[in-house]
Amino acid sequence: MTVPDRRMIEVSGTEALWLLEGSAQGRLVYIQRDLAVVRPATHVMEYGRLVVRTPVQAAAVPGRALLTYQVDEIRSPAGTGWTVSAHGPADVISDPDEAAHYRRTLPGWAHGPHDTLLRLHPQQVSGFRLARTVTEAGR
Repeated sequence: MTVPDRRMIEVSGTEALWLLEGSAQGRLVYIQRDLAVVRPATHVMEYGRLVVRTPVQAAAVPGRALLTYQVDEIRSPAGTGWTVSAHGPADVISDPDEAAHYRRTLPGWAHGPHDTLLRLHPQQVSGFRLARTVTEAGR
């Protein structure tokens, strides 16, 4: 009898960046009042930096805060696909012209004070391919 087995296979930093650049949506993770907060976000990679639009108040992300951005594509029920995380300091994009450009090009979920644009400087990027293997039962 064969039994399907799920595995996580680490990918190189180059492949993780390639997967990140090829996607458009993910999740921003930050700490607020000692709790991890996760928010949906859209992003674009430009000049080695990740520009993220997310429904977070800018005041919740202090200057140069260390943030994590997570992206994945998981096919259910097979459980195959990939997952990538980027971690590093981030700044709120405050220049009005630059902010207007990204508000035109990146779709958002909220408008007004909960619509924030961030520039994340990835210092660590890691990723995994999610795969299935078939093993013999009883071996």
